[in-house]
Amino acid sequence: MDVLLHFFVALHIIGIASLLGGFLTQMKAMSAGTARFGPAMLHGALLMLITGMILVGINEAQGHALNHIKIGIKLAILVVILGIVYVKRDEEKAEKGLFAAVGALTTLNVFLAVLWV
Repeated sequence: MDVLLHFFVALHIIGIASLLGGFLTQMKAMSAGTARFGPAMLHGALLMLITGMILVGINEAQGHALNHIKIGIKLAILVVILGIVYVKRDEEKAEKGLFAAVGALTTLNVFLAVLWV
């Protein structure tokens, strides 16, 4: 079961890398006003959502104590990120504020995951 857990943790990290990497690679374009939400950002957010739910399920099945408040807050942040990226995915240009919000919320989610024990 530990191998399965670690496999989904790795997929979760790949999703974070895809979402945050898509943001970071377009920071220069964001300052020029030409950034857009690419498919990698959408797929990364979806991968984070799916693997996050699987990780919660695996940990619950193993009887581990989980911080449901932390999980709920991280889920709410991810749903906001996913909603923004999904709705704005076909637009040629993303507003600077929304694009920056996705990057900030993604970074916040990473810090919540690592620092909130």
